[in-house]
Amino acid sequence: MHIADMTMFYAPASGGVRTYLDAKHRRLALYPGVRHSLLVPGPDSSHEDGVYRVPAPPVPFGNGYRFPLRLAPWRNTLNNLQPDLIEVGDPYLTAWAALDARRQLDVPVIGFYHSDLPLLVSNRIGTWLGANVETYVSKLYGNFDRVLAPSTAMAEKLIRLGVKHVHVQPLGVDLQTFEPGCRDPGLKAELGLSPDTRLLIFAGRGSKEKNLPVLLDCMKALGKGYHLLLVGSHMPTAVADNVSVIDHFRPAGEVARLLASADALVHAGDQETFGLIVLEAMACGIPVVAVDAGAFREIIPERCGLLCKPNDAQDMAATVRQLFSEDVEVRGNAARRHVEQHYAWDAVVAGLLGHYEAVLGVGTPVYAHG
Repeated sequence: MHIADMTMFYAPASGGVRTYLDAKHRRLALYPGVRHSLLVPGPDSSHEDGVYRVPAPPVPFGNGYRFPLRLAPWRNTLNNLQPDLIEVGDPYLTAWAALDARRQLDVPVIGFYHSDLPLLVSNRIGTWLGANVETYVSKLYGNFDRVLAPSTAMAEKLIRLGVKHVHVQPLGVDLQTFEPGCRDPGLKAELGLSPDTRLLIFAGRGSKEKNLPVLLDCMKALGKGYHLLLVGSHMPTAVADNVSVIDHFRPAGEVARLLASADALVHAGDQETFGLIVLEAMACGIPVVAVDAGAFREIIPERCGLLCKPNDAQDMAATVRQLFSEDVEVRGNAARRHVEQHYAWDAVVAGLLGHYEAVLGVGTPVYAHG
């Protein structure tokens, strides 16, 4: 089985999509009889270890992202590779290139709906484009042989748009990178905090949909005794005394150290399609306070964290206080166990192979790990 993945969401500071593709690429290499090719944008044509760079211009101020403008290079690369199946990880030109190649290769194409495009467009441009974008999503994803969504919430949105053959396929966590043993007892001192300060953390991009103003207002309400560490690109700089900022992308190992050394993760985003950082925090053995919206209802059971009202800083602050009025360590330990049981990458990749075998018409799974 030769699987070709393609996406424009692949850059040095990429988030969940690159994490998913890199983890998948490493693990599929362990399966006999499986070949995995990864097509991503690059400055020119090149390939190494199954990763094929396809020329695409950089996005201005885009943190290393590139936006493909021509179908032909992507379609030609697919034609040269001759995969048995194509998976597309974004709703832009690469998706249409895959569908174009399908007509020539006669192979199935799966679409993975990683981001809620209508919601992203509404956030950045305005709701007046919403109906047109929904029509576009319905048309594009209606062409795929199977559509994967990272959460039930996203799957239900696609189904409401009339998309068929939708299946839920959660993402996973690297349990070796993100684990409680990464804890650094010196982090609070490094931040100039007393040992009894309750250290909260959020890591990710400082984009609009993360609702960082809610977190900042929450910290004002919590006041002394609580401290928030913001980690990632485009973070606010005008913050209260009980907030620290690391305003740049950090590698996974450093994020794991910071997560494991905090007392809890807080997340105010109410539009998350999956929320990988939440699972990474739980894998590091800390509980979570997040909003009762999007995928968080599915991935955060009460034994692992608490949910609060969306866009309500006061309720978030009250929920944080509630979390610390109980045994935080018990919830953190439960969070680690929950991720181990449900979100290990090996289980995720086995599930993906099940989807691939289904669309290829393979009656009995034949790919045993290792």
